[in-house]
This record gives sequence, C-alpha cells and structure tokens, in this order.
Amino acid sequence: MNAPMIDTADEITPAWVGAALGAVPGSVHVTPVGFGQIGSCLRVALTGTGLPASVLVKLPTADAGTRGMLAGAYRSEVRFYRELEPTVAVDVPACHLATDVTDDGRFTLVLEDLAPAEQGDQLLGGTPQQVLGAAENLAGLHGPRWCDPALLDLGWITLQDADGADLLAEVYPSAVGAFLDITGPLMTAEAAATVRATLPLVRDWSLARAERFGIVHGDYRLDNLMFSPDPAVPVKAVDWQTLSLGLPAKDLAYLVATSLDPGARREHERSIVAAYHARLVEHGVTDHSLEECFEDYRFAMLQGILVSVFGCAYGARTDRGDRMFAVMVERTAAAVRDLGTLDLV
Repeated sequence: MNAPMIDTADEITPAWVGAALGAVPGSVHVTPVGFGQIGSCLRVALTGTGLPASVLVKLPTADAGTRGMLAGAYRSEVRFYRELEPTVAVDVPACHLATDVTDDGRFTLVLEDLAPAEQGDQLLGGTPQQVLGAAENLAGLHGPRWCDPALLDLGWITLQDADGADLLAEVYPSAVGAFLDITGPLMTAEAAATVRATLPLVRDWSLARAERFGIVHGDYRLDNLMFSPDPAVPVKAVDWQTLSLGLPAKDLAYLVATSLDPGARREHERSIVAAYHARLVEHGVTDHSLEECFEDYRFAMLQGILVSVFGCAYGARTDRGDRMFAVMVERTAAAVRDLGTLDLV
C-alpha cells in the first residue's frame, strides 16, 4: 500500500486508512496506547468490510529535537519490517505500512493490532511457560540468519567494534553511578556489588565471542512481548528499535534473567535453553551444540545489567521505570552470581 507519511492523529482519516489498507472504512476512531515517551502509538478502530476491526499506528514523538535524535532507532524498526522480517521466522505483528524515515525522524508504521493479546509485565515477572514460549519465538529471529555473512553488509546494523567497546568502557562508569544513585534504596547491597563488579569487564565482554553472531533484538523482555491465549501463536515480539548484530544468546539471557524470579529461573533455565536450542536446530543451525548454547547463555548474562543501567541512567524517569530497572538488575545480578558469569569474561 502507498499511504503518505503523517504526523498527527488528526490525519488518520478514512481516506488515509483506505490508502494504507486498500479499503476505505466507514468510520475511524483513534485512541492513544501507552505512554509515548519516545513516540506515539495509536489504536485505530475501523468499520467496514474487508478491514480488520482495528490497527495500530506508530508515529514519532512530536518534539522535533528529540525526534531527530531518535531517527536511528525509528529507522531500525522500519527497516526490520521492510527488510529483515520476511527473512526470519519470529512471530511479530503484521505490518501494513512502513514508510521511509526522514533525517528529522518522521515516519509512519501501521501494524496489526494484537488485541486481545496482553503485554507482559516486567515488574511482576513472567511464568516459566511464558518465558519458554518467548524463547522458542526468539529462536525464529536468530536461527534463519545465524552467522549469515550477508548481515555484515547491511551497514545499518553492525557488530561491536573496538571503537564502540572503548566508548562503552568510557561512559559505563558514569551510567553505573547514576543508576545506583537512583535505585540504591530499591536493591540489595549484594546486587549493587555485582553491578560494580562488571565495571572492569564490559569492554572485553562486548567484543567477545564475535564468531557467533545474528540479529539481536536488544530489548527482548516482557514489556515488549504480547501474550495470546492462542496456542498456535502464544507470543509476538514488538518494538524493534534497538537492533544490532551480536551474540544471539544476549537476547536469550536477557529474557530469562529479567523475567523470572531467581528460584524459578534456577529451576527452569536449562529446559528453556534446551527448548530454544531445539528450535535453532529446526531453523537450520547445525554447528552450535546445546552445551555451547548454555555456555553462551551464562556468558551473556551481563546484557541484562548493561541494558538496565543505561535505560535507567539516561531514559525518561518514572516511578515505575525506577522500580522496573531495579527489579531487572536484582534478578539478573542473581543469575550472574549463580552462573559464574564474571569468571567467563
């Protein structure tokens, strides 16, 4: 479809929807979804034949300065749906329209509305069954393009290099300081000590195991997963703005550690990793043993700490956000200690 790019909810008219979906609705009703910290998401209810009951429209933030800074993130999501999604097997919302992203960050996405599927809750955590389904879905992202050299030629997503690792090591200490100032009252001293213990390791960790690479979602966690009662498609992944190339197990470790309380993780992590690995094999990965997969999972545990530290230190602050990042790090720090992750770097 060839609908024009729009900037505001007022531009979502029957004629525009017709250009986007191929059939003009009798009416449209637009309501906001979520909090819109880095953009806006709008649910558009439709009437008429040949149309879904509703769709979601994603637009950039209205603030021009912020919008420009986020253009790279917006571009990653658009290019995922346009270029990568057809080549992988991860379950995601169907994309009806993905426009170009302008240099100042303007774009428009029209996606399948996944209702009545429900978003996961990072604070509450997930059930082992939810995490198992999410891990199996994740293998559909990693497996089909596992170590595909063509990914290295894309240019808009890349592997970590020495310059990036140096920058990470430079900015990480201040991010840790800000994170601990914010979350200090919300975390145990043991978790805080684990975070500090990562400080001398992040550069080497970020460059290690580059011989195994794939498409990394970068924020594959409960808040970015939609869970459905449909057993055929129990989970779909959203928010593709943090893509990179890297060790695939970073997504897996991040998912499991941030989603499950330590007791549940200890009980179920081996079976979850085994299920993920089995799906990798189904998707054609033949040179990656289950033992190696679990070792990568152990090694990759720092992902949950790094993403949470930077998200908390530099993201827009909310009470829920502060508590969420503290919980994510508390859970992940326990996994780092249990699995001896720091000894593997």
